[in-house]
Amino acid sequence: MRKALYTPVGIAAGLVAGMLSRKLFDRLWAAAADESGPPKPRSGEATVTKVVAAAALEGATFAATKAVVQRGTASGFHRFFGVWPEKTRAEKQAEESRKDAEKAAKKLEKTLKR
Repeated sequence: MRKALYTPVGIAAGLVAGMLSRKLFDRLWAAAADESGPPKPRSGEATVTKVVAAAALEGATFAATKAVVQRGTASGFHRFFGVWPEKTRAEKQAEESRKDAEKAAKKLEKTLKR
């Protein structure tokens, strides 16, 4: 149920993260390289070092922005609904233990019926 409730929030957050990361990357690149946009990998106008640096900065910016936005929306979801969007390790372990106990009970029941 929690996954169904969080899915639209997660999709919207992903779109926002993408837009924010693009703007942040453009500003960071302009400040670092004194250029308006990053070099294109296939253009031949920039060095390999510059192309790789731009790609690394873009990837790091996107990943960090995505993590911040996802954590913020998950925290908001937790405050609003009282549960995290994903199960915690403890919840997963408790669910596995419950399933194992149910299997053992069914097996014992079959054995006692014989």
